[in-house]
Amino acid sequence: MLAVQGRLRRLGLSKRTETAYTGWIVRFLRAFPGRHPIRLGKGEVEAFLTALASRDRVAAATQNQALAALLFLFREVLGQQLPWMEGIKRAKRPARLPEVLSREEVLSVLSRMKGVDRLVASLLYGSGLRLLEGLRIRNRDVDLIRCELIVRGGKGSKERRTMIPRGLADALAAQRDVSFRLHQEDLDCGFGEVWLPDVLARKYRSASREPGWQYLFPARKRSVDPRGSKVFRHHWSESSVQRAVKQAVFQSGIIKPATCHTFRHSFATHLLESGYDIRTVQELLGHSDVSTTQIYTHVLNRGASAVRNPLDASSPMAR
Repeated sequence: MLAVQGRLRRLGLSKRTETAYTGWIVRFLRAFPGRHPIRLGKGEVEAFLTALASRDRVAAATQNQALAALLFLFREVLGQQLPWMEGIKRAKRPARLPEVLSREEVLSVLSRMKGVDRLVASLLYGSGLRLLEGLRIRNRDVDLIRCELIVRGGKGSKERRTMIPRGLADALAAQRDVSFRLHQEDLDCGFGEVWLPDVLARKYRSASREPGWQYLFPARKRSVDPRGSKVFRHHWSESSVQRAVKQAVFQSGIIKPATCHTFRHSFATHLLESGYDIRTVQELLGHSDVSTTQIYTHVLNRGASAVRNPLDASSPMAR
């Protein structure tokens, strides 16, 4: 596994990807004990994926993640570029419409939250962010004068620029002051470093101690880096925001399966409802292809609800 971890880190893949890939590779090798990976191939990979689908009944996305991990093993670690790798079919994911809250439901949920959790959730909706994109914001990426935000290291390691709600400017300024104060306290105690990607850490040796690189939403406590022995102050806990959103949704009496990601779906849908161009929404969301953004056109209020139902048209009560 050291070779796998080394290659993952050499390519700059995230800690989550490293954990997921090594987990699947270990599980695959255990399914064929006593056999060296170099002697495994298409038959074993397909048998493993078939077992996941038929016996374990895992979702299509999980099957595809396992396949990606195994292809990484053969291509990047074992150095194999064999024709059979291109012939393995990925599991087909069923098309599902995104869950969307109305504007009133969004405000109802946010009004039942408080503190950092509420501010993060408000930013997810107001800026169209994924949860980790919101939690990983650095102080230097927030422009409260222009009300703009640079999202770094998003899905696919892409960067984009999105907007900040003007109504959150004061709260974000206060939160940045909290981040600066905690950072100074850490420096006074002999700490004060924050995790940076390997490339940045090598290029800018002192950047990890600069206030601008600290997380806008710092964790309550310092922690040891799982990839080393350094003590960092990480970002705010994602599980804290997830629990707060779940509780607020329940208290609001909303029966939709709303999560943190629902705020992002609602952001896109509400912009399209307001008449904004789909290309603009695509750029704000960071989608590579406009076809991904087009899914929100299927849940617009001016869609099915704008068509007069034939039963209503024929009913005497509708006249």
